Amino acid sequence: MLAKGSRGKKIRLGVLSLLVLAVMALSACGTDKNGGASSPSSVSPSSVSPSSESPSSESPSSEPAEVKMTKVTQVTNWFAEPEHGGQYAALAKGFYKDAGLEMTIQSGGPGVSASQIVASGKAEFGMGQADEILIARENGIPLVAIAATFQKNPQGIMYHKGKYKDISELNGHKVYVGSGVAFWEYLKKAFKLDKVEEMKYTGSLANFVADPDSATQIYVTSEPFSMQEEGVEVDYFLNYDLGYKQYGNILFTTEDYIKNHPDIVKAYVEASIQGWDYYKDNSEEINKGMQEKNPDLKLEAMAFGTKAQEPLIYGGDAETNGVGYMSKDIWEGLQKQLVDIGILKKTEPLDDVFTNEFLPGK
Repeated sequence: MLAKGSRGKKIRLGVLSLLVLAVMALSACGTDKNGGASSPSSVSPSSVSPSSESPSSESPSSEPAEVKMTKVTQVTNWFAEPEHGGQYAALAKGFYKDAGLEMTIQSGGPGVSASQIVASGKAEFGMGQADEILIARENGIPLVAIAATFQKNPQGIMYHKGKYKDISELNGHKVYVGSGVAFWEYLKKAFKLDKVEEMKYTGSLANFVADPDSATQIYVTSEPFSMQEEGVEVDYFLNYDLGYKQYGNILFTTEDYIKNHPDIVKAYVEASIQGWDYYKDNSEEINKGMQEKNPDLKLEAMAFGTKAQEPLIYGGDAETNGVGYMSKDIWEGLQKQLVDIGILKKTEPLDDVFTNEFLPGK
């Protein structure tokens, strides 16, 4: 039983191991679900919205001058889904085009590292988690966070409903989790989970369903819906609420790209945020377009994810500062936690790690 549209899959390989691999082989290819070489699927503007002819260079001077378009690519962290809704909205509604960007969206997937692709120069922008940015930088990949989609990261630990009231009660039971996942290392230390039987997370929920005492890593926007379809009642702990406070689906680029193309970075961020503002009230429209790109994900699952993620994206600091805003306090706390559990060796100036300067109105 594979989780339908499973999102714990994004972290099953472990943030640390994935980024170390990226440092060792920046130009390596990804693999498909069967282990064969694959290239990330891409979506260009013409594939999601009607094409229009560019104004002729011989047009009368009274007509608007042709806008010079800049080709750019962004890599998401999985196949098209609600967690990418704002990006696809910006593409479908022409917000990127209006900003002068000829945008291509490349889907992530098994064996695809957005950090690796952006660092190698094969894409200008990527999407990942806040801890990935910090770990990548310590490993020599100069990524910079330029906006945060999720104020609260949707990663969590799912368990059978009514089984646990406190995460410390997981001691003595099986927990399915990816090797080297940073948030799990934090939870183990913070809640003294020294008697948990760690089991390898494979993306399947069959073992979890069969064992009512077990727990598994998830994205709260996805796996609970899979269990709902199976008639299995569940609940979950949100990692953010347990103290592992990190932003989710960070939009990032490299230090060099910011230095050399600040105008393009600002155009990208502003159009992306415009997309998320549009998606909030028009998710059904955009979900239908994304479902064409990812037909394995049902519209019902997308509707569930859209509703579950709304307070995580538009709540918190986003209520007063807008979607994408990032706080130094959150970054500082996360960085200290990663040092404390030994994943980071040292802290670094956070002004090098993230910036809000490209957000609308900044």
